[in-house]
Amino acid sequence: MTTIKTLGELKASGYQPKSIKEEIRQNLIRKLQKKENTFSGIIGYEDTVIPDVERALLSKHNILFLGLRGQAKTRMARQMTELLDEYIPVIPGSDINDDPLNPISKFAKDLIATQGDNTPIVWIHRSERYGEKLATPDVSVADLIGDIDPIKAANLKLNFADERVIHYGIIPRSNRGIFVINELPDLQARIQVALFNILEEGDVQIRGFKLRLPLDIMFVFTANPEDYTNRGSIVTPLKDRIESQILTHYPKSLEQALEITEQEADIDKAQKETVKVSDLVKRLIEQVAFEARNSELVDKKSGVSARLTISAFENAVSAAERRAILNKEKDTQVWVSDLTGIIPSVTGKVELVYEGEQEGPYQVAFNLLNKAIRTQFIQYFPNPDSLKKRKAQQKENDNPYRAVINWFDSGNSLNVLFNLKDKDKVQLLYKVDGLYGLVKKSYPHANEKENALLMELILHGLSSYSLISKKVLDGQIEFKDLMGSMLNMGKQTSSMEDEEGFDQEEY
Repeated sequence: MTTIKTLGELKASGYQPKSIKEEIRQNLIRKLQKKENTFSGIIGYEDTVIPDVERALLSKHNILFLGLRGQAKTRMARQMTELLDEYIPVIPGSDINDDPLNPISKFAKDLIATQGDNTPIVWIHRSERYGEKLATPDVSVADLIGDIDPIKAANLKLNFADERVIHYGIIPRSNRGIFVINELPDLQARIQVALFNILEEGDVQIRGFKLRLPLDIMFVFTANPEDYTNRGSIVTPLKDRIESQILTHYPKSLEQALEITEQEADIDKAQKETVKVSDLVKRLIEQVAFEARNSELVDKKSGVSARLTISAFENAVSAAERRAILNKEKDTQVWVSDLTGIIPSVTGKVELVYEGEQEGPYQVAFNLLNKAIRTQFIQYFPNPDSLKKRKAQQKENDNPYRAVINWFDSGNSLNVLFNLKDKDKVQLLYKVDGLYGLVKKSYPHANEKENALLMELILHGLSSYSLISKKVLDGQIEFKDLMGSMLNMGKQTSSMEDEEGFDQEEY
């Protein structure tokens, strides 16, 4: 078909034009019949969002995606172009992609009236039939719909009453395509009103011109549900004209989240060859996002994007790579201590409520990491809390962590430098009594690297359950006994109070 070059050839070929929504509907039906994926790379929506979207497209509806940030709303909209025909014919020179068999602009009608069946046609690919606009408060009606162009009027020597002086906006130029408006509530109410007739009646008004332009457009809108109160709202008549409102969501399981991060993370080939990332570390990173979404310190209205864990994963790999480069090691693994390197990925991706701001973004990020370690720790080792509850009924030796805790209670401490060589870190971990034995008992078939990683996890896990102390200092993590750390903290506080002349009795 793309070899056809004139209107006469197009008529002779038997080509039948279709509306864009009919086009999408027919191609979707074919995909469903062949059991092909409608939206590739969209994970976690198989039984929720995607069926809703498919029903809306079969119904020839305009769509509003309603959901928090980082929920693949725009990605799904962009993938809808795959449901369009590969090529369609248009009149060359037309600003609004006129259909040669059903022209709607004055330019196209005049051209066909003059040249008849010799009118030239061109074919445009479906990738060119997508328009997108991020709604911001400064967007004008002229941007979206159009305006009079005085320069065009002067060049063509036309007066302002001539339709040819109109410069069409992005929506008319998206005729016979998909047009997306992101963050719809950010669009001023008076601008939203300008969309009413386009969606329903199909006519356009530009500076006094009342044009009957039956634009053929598939509209997709995206919005954050909480933006309605934060920055604006979707005016009710416009919302009424959008036939299907579809709610999106974050991954419902850790497995789905792992799959998304694995797919989206941009890990360099050299990094993959140098750095190994265990399933344990991947789960710890994903758990940070789950903890953030449930945290009282994080603003739930803003949401916690999937981009948090993607960025965190990339940073964790880079932290291990940097250490390997500094130590001239050919290969390494991501240790639990390397996860302090993901803190910048967390602080930039969460909005804090007042209490969180008081706590400070870095402290909140460290707290979320510790909570993630606490949650995942009991997936690998016995729950220390349940051991505390059974303490009265059990013998002291029944506590699998007793030897490790006693080692620290005896005055020992462990300083784990961030840039420590792998072999030095392993030797350091073996110094802690009972650590290797606990791992070997629980995981008898683990290799040396897995053993060392699990040994380190135990230290971080015990500190998250307040059984030993952990301090993140410049360049290192210090593990000590809990009581000694508390006493030292008390001494420091007393010293500071003495220096300030604080009189407890008088107080």
